[in-house]
Amino acid sequence: MVFVGTGAIVVNHASGGVIGHAGIALTFGLVVLAMIYTFGDVSGAHLNPAVTLGFAAAGRFSWRDVPGYVTAQLLGAFAASGLLKVLFPDSATLGATLPNGGAMQSFILEVVLTAILMFVILSVSSGAKEKGITAGIAIGAVVGLEAMFAGPICGASINPARSLAPAIVSGSFQFLWLYPVATVLGAMIAVPICIGARESGCCGGKCD
Repeated sequence: MVFVGTGAIVVNHASGGVIGHAGIALTFGLVVLAMIYTFGDVSGAHLNPAVTLGFAAAGRFSWRDVPGYVTAQLLGAFAASGLLKVLFPDSATLGATLPNGGAMQSFILEVVLTAILMFVILSVSSGAKEKGITAGIAIGAVVGLEAMFAGPICGASINPARSLAPAIVSGSFQFLWLYPVATVLGAMIAVPICIGARESGCCGGKCD
């Protein structure tokens, strides 16, 4: 996901904007959709540490498995950014997410965006697995939608691994704290909201 998603940003810069913002947003949505249908039955298609933490907080994933999943997610992200650095050594940021405006504006946006994503994932997934006929479409669509409208302002990271890897590999440390903190906070906020929706009859009883 990181290789294709941030790779689209890098290629867009290298090609003079051929892909465009809409193409980048679509790339992120499509790769998430593809990975869910590919790995949903194997590992739950956990591509996002914030989502893994959200599943654990919702009681749908064992906390003892969280370190292994998060380590794998980070290793994958850093490997992807490392490969992009080799392929595109002139890229300044390797597709890192950076605020286009105030840091607090981007922080709040990332919290809200991740909360929405986590709510959707909890609502359409089965147990701790992002799988099923509609799960990939719904989750991929949300990722693409959020990247489409909020990407120009905050980068629409919604994934701490997606932000940490390109930032560290490229040496873009100025906003390193923002995206991990905001995305994890957003995922945690979504859990009680989804549980409340379940108790009120919304959410199909899937948030527990």
